[in-house]
Amino acid sequence: MNDAPDASRRPSRAPRPSAEAPGLAVRRAAADAVDAVLEKGQPLEESLDRLTRDLEDRDRALARMIAATTLRKFGSLKALLRTLLERGVPAKASRVETLLAIGAAQILFMDVPDHAAVGTSVALAGESPATAGFKGLVNAVLRRIAREGRAILPDAADQPNWMVEGWAGAYGGEAAQAISKALAAEAPLDLTVKSEPENWAERLGGRLLPTGSIRVLDAGNVTALAGFPEGAWWVQDAAAALPARLLHPAPGMHIADLCAAPGGKTAQLAAAGAQVTALDRSAPRLKRLRQNLERLGLTAEIVEADAARWKGGPFDGVLIDAPCSATGTIRRHPDVAWTKGPADIASLAGLQSRILDNAASLVKPGGVLVYSTCSLEPEEGERQIAELLARRSDLVRDPVVPGEAGIAAEWINAAGEVRTLPTHMPVGEGEDPRLGGLDGFFAARLRRR
Repeated sequence: MNDAPDASRRPSRAPRPSAEAPGLAVRRAAADAVDAVLEKGQPLEESLDRLTRDLEDRDRALARMIAATTLRKFGSLKALLRTLLERGVPAKASRVETLLAIGAAQILFMDVPDHAAVGTSVALAGESPATAGFKGLVNAVLRRIAREGRAILPDAADQPNWMVEGWAGAYGGEAAQAISKALAAEAPLDLTVKSEPENWAERLGGRLLPTGSIRVLDAGNVTALAGFPEGAWWVQDAAAALPARLLHPAPGMHIADLCAAPGGKTAQLAAAGAQVTALDRSAPRLKRLRQNLERLGLTAEIVEADAARWKGGPFDGVLIDAPCSATGTIRRHPDVAWTKGPADIASLAGLQSRILDNAASLVKPGGVLVYSTCSLEPEEGERQIAELLARRSDLVRDPVVPGEAGIAAEWINAAGEVRTLPTHMPVGEGEDPRLGGLDGFFAARLRRR
C-alpha cells in the first residue's frame, strides 16, 4: 500500500446535491482520510484535521472513529473483501476498496445502523464516474456482510505481514499473534499527573496503575475533563511515562530531554523539580511543547537543534525518546501500520545511532543516559544499545529492577532493559478489556563511567 498513489483513488467527483443525505459528509471525510493514509502516507490525525474542519464536533468525532477503526482492522477487512470478491477489487477503481472497508468496519466493529453504513458507502460510490458503476457491487457486498456478520470474518492479522513476521522472529509466533490482536483494540486514555494521583484517579473516575499513571475509559472531550484547565495532568501512555522515571529526577539535577516535543517527558522532569533543557529540531513541535508547558505551569529551557549534532552540558542525565517507526503505538495511531515499511526502520535506526553517539558525550562522568523508543522492533531498541556499548567503553548498563517505577518483572529483559508489549498489564476476569494493555516501548538506562 506504500506504492505511488493510484489516480483512481482521487477521482473527479460529480457535483454534490445542495442537501445531501445525513451522515454522508462524515463518511466522505473518513474515506478521504483513509485514502490519504494508504496512498499518500499522510498521518491520520493530520488528514482528519484538514478534512473535518467544517464538521460539527460530534460529526468530527464519528469521522475519526470510522477512519481509525477501518485502519485498525484493515488487515482483516482486506482479507474479508478478498473472500467476497471473486475478481478482487476493481483495478481501475481502487476507491471502491476504501468504501467497502469503511462500510464493513461500521457494520462489524461499530455501533452504527447497518442501513446507514451501507447507504452512505453506496452514495459515495455514486459521486465519481470511476466508481459509480460499482454501486451495485458495494451494495451487495455490504448487505451480505450485514447479514452474516463476523462469522465470515477471516482469521487474519490486522497489520502487514512483514510486521507480524518480524514480531514472530523477535518474540515468538504465539506472542506475535497476541501482539497483533492487542494492537487492533482501541486504546484507553492514560494520564500523568503532577501530584496527588490517588485523588485525581477518584475525581476522574479512572484507575491508578502501578506505574503511577491514571487510566480513564470513555473520557469524551479531553479538554472538558476536570483538571485540564488548571494543568493538573497531561495525556501520556503509561509505557511512555516510564523512561523519564528511570532517571529519578529531583531538584538540583540538570537533565537534557532530547527529541522532547510534544513535551510529556519534559513535563515529568520539570514537575519533579529538575532543571530541564528540552531540545527538538522541529519549530512547530516546539511551539506545541511551549503551549503544553504553559498550560501545566511548568518551565524548561527550550532549544531548537538537531539532537545528533547539538553540543551542550555536561548533564546529570540525558533522556532520548528517539524518532522511530512507532509500531508500539498502533493502538493509538493505526495509520502507522500502513505508512511504515522495512526501509523506514533501517533509515530510522541509522538516525537513532547518531543521536545516541552524540548524547553519550553530553552526559557527565557518573551521569545517566536513558534511551527509549515507542517501537516493537529490536533494531530500534535492544540492538541499538548492544551496538552502542560495543562502540563506547565509557558506558555501562544500569539495570532496571522489578518494582522500580512500578515496572513488573515480566517487562524487564535479561539485560535489565525495559520492554513493554501491548499484551502486558492484562485485565482481570469480567473487567473491561480496554483497561488492559500498554504501548510497545523499549527503554535502557546506561551510566557513564
